[in-house]
Amino acid sequence: MIKFILYRLFISLFVIVGASIISFALISIVPGNSAESILSAELANDPKLEEVRFFMEKHGLHNTFLIQLSQWLKMLLKCNLGTSLRTGESVLIEFCSRFPATLELAVSSTLLAVIAALPLGILSAVKHNSLIDHISRIVSLWGVSMPNFWLALLLIWIFGVVLGLLPTYGYGEIKHLVLPAVTLGTGMSAILMRLQRASILEVLNKNYIRTARAKGLNEWSVIGKHAFKNTLIPVATTIGTQLAHLLSGVVIVEQIFAWPGIGHFLVDSINTKDFPVIQGFVLIIAFFYVCINLAVDIFYALFDPRIRYGGRN
Repeated sequence: MIKFILYRLFISLFVIVGASIISFALISIVPGNSAESILSAELANDPKLEEVRFFMEKHGLHNTFLIQLSQWLKMLLKCNLGTSLRTGESVLIEFCSRFPATLELAVSSTLLAVIAALPLGILSAVKHNSLIDHISRIVSLWGVSMPNFWLALLLIWIFGVVLGLLPTYGYGEIKHLVLPAVTLGTGMSAILMRLQRASILEVLNKNYIRTARAKGLNEWSVIGKHAFKNTLIPVATTIGTQLAHLLSGVVIVEQIFAWPGIGHFLVDSINTKDFPVIQGFVLIIAFFYVCINLAVDIFYALFDPRIRYGGRN
């Protein structure tokens, strides 16, 4: 297991470094001048040429691409992601101050989706082609097809405007979390439910399930002890990728609900071309994706003995 983890970490290092270099290169060719954008936002009018030149020299924006890239990589070796051109704060501090809000929203949405989807997926598979199965499939299809922004506006109108039960924006109390968590959890729940149902139906046709039934085990023991465990790998993969996506900042939902997460801050940074923030956030998001994928790989090795984890497949 240790050799497997070290092997994955070695590969992940190249992924993170490659993502940072590619993001830096792509940002450098984006049209527009970040100094002009930031100064225009601060001064509320067009900045003078001298002000733009001074700003660029102060932050090293006048240097060539290779010089800026080498400076960026040197800072990374010191665990320094640079300073925001817009706020003057460290990029890492800006991220850490906003990440708890995104983490809270992502974990809540994921838990809500898992709690709702797995039992419904199992029940739908066990009651195959029944009324419960048909209703579950229709609801899951609706959840998959529903755009997040439209569902968010619908929930705001029903529970915020018409019923007045929940706040429609803000952050701080549990009631502020309900609507954005339901918005994000609905689509994820629909995906997981369809996957869980398909996985259970596939497993129920295996020989070891027939053997378990032949031994006299009741149906729910067969499902819980034999079928469900063997469907965890595809479900865990989907949960991991969805969680990584949510941690990267669901921009639209955070914007609609004025949720002070990393996605909301990243949009503001993109609008003002705050390149250090964009580069730093891309690197951190890549790091999270790598960590979650590594955790899923370890989960594979623990729950499926057929997987060889000595650096080979």
